Amino acid sequence: MKILALSDRVVESVYSPSIIQNYGDVDLVLGCGDLPIYYLEYVADTLNKPVLYVRGNHDTKPELRSDGKLQTAPDGCELLDGRSLIIDGILFMGLGGSIRYRPGAEQQFSEAQMLLRIICRIPDLVWKRLRYGRLVEVVVAHSPPRGVGDLGDRVHTGFNAFRILMTWLRPRYLLHGHVSAWQTGEGRTKRYQDTMVINVNPVHVLEIPTRA
Repeated sequence: MKILALSDRVVESVYSPSIIQNYGDVDLVLGCGDLPIYYLEYVADTLNKPVLYVRGNHDTKPELRSDGKLQTAPDGCELLDGRSLIIDGILFMGLGGSIRYRPGAEQQFSEAQMLLRIICRIPDLVWKRLRYGRLVEVVVAHSPPRGVGDLGDRVHTGFNAFRILMTWLRPRYLLHGHVSAWQTGEGRTKRYQDTMVINVNPVHVLEIPTRA
């Protein structure tokens, strides 16, 4: 499966007619947060491929359309946040949002809240394991794990809960945005135990084998 992963900002290679030439052969698009509604809709409409997304900490505001309609979510896309889905034999799990740094803000969570979100997903993951024989292979997040590609400031600190998730569930990949790879000076990819942690900001293509 060839995946186009996006996060945090609009880039010309995607938001232009050249998207077909650049990414027309992908099988799936994943949005890792902080992406405008119109951007995700453009990708879904132009590529005509499934688009799954999670929310970041800056993309909660509706967009006012020219017809006066207030758009609150991208048409043609599926919200993965707090859910898990099997696509072509691969189990995806979505956990959007960032660490809480402003009281009362949407899509910001304390460590305890994020860990609870993970724990609440376990019954569904166990059921999918029993029924389909599938474990979580790809975690789609906005923030990185704590100490694995995050930054030291309050806003861009990652979640220790994601380190617990990787220890418990051992996904093959955790994709995130929220920080720029050049800011960390560590490149896009890091490994934590059995999981490849990939910073997709702002665009990244990866291929993973499908399951029978």
